Amino acid sequence: MTPTSKRIAYDVGVFRFFWKDDMARNYLYVFFGGGLGASLRYWLSGVIPRYTGSQFPYGILIVNVVGCFFIGFLMSALEERFIVTPTLRIFLTVGILGGFTTFSTFSYETIAMMRDSEFLRASLYVGLSLALGLGGTHVGSLIGKLI
Repeated sequence: MTPTSKRIAYDVGVFRFFWKDDMARNYLYVFFGGGLGASLRYWLSGVIPRYTGSQFPYGILIVNVVGCFFIGFLMSALEERFIVTPTLRIFLTVGILGGFTTFSTFSYETIAMMRDSEFLRASLYVGLSLALGLGGTHVGSLIGKLI
């Protein structure tokens, strides 16, 4: 298939607008990857408690650890060992892993800051993320009870 025939195939129907712009195409990849990642998270976080029989949120813990492993693996492999398109990288990391767990992105960004010797910035990011995240959840819960 030639580049021209690929372009014509993409310009058919409802996707005509989206496929003309790389940014819009990336949003679609993030959308579909995010749906896939969220479905995987829902499935895995439901399967794990059936095996552990515990009230502890092992399912989400495992999702977060697996997501962190895969974002570390993919970002290293895709930047240093394998040449892939930016679109594929966005689909895998922002889309699938972003839908699977945002904790993986948090973890990767923290490691990247530490690798760049930005220890104060990394510590601030971790501390603020934890404190503001817990605080936001608490305030949201309080407001939710009032409504």
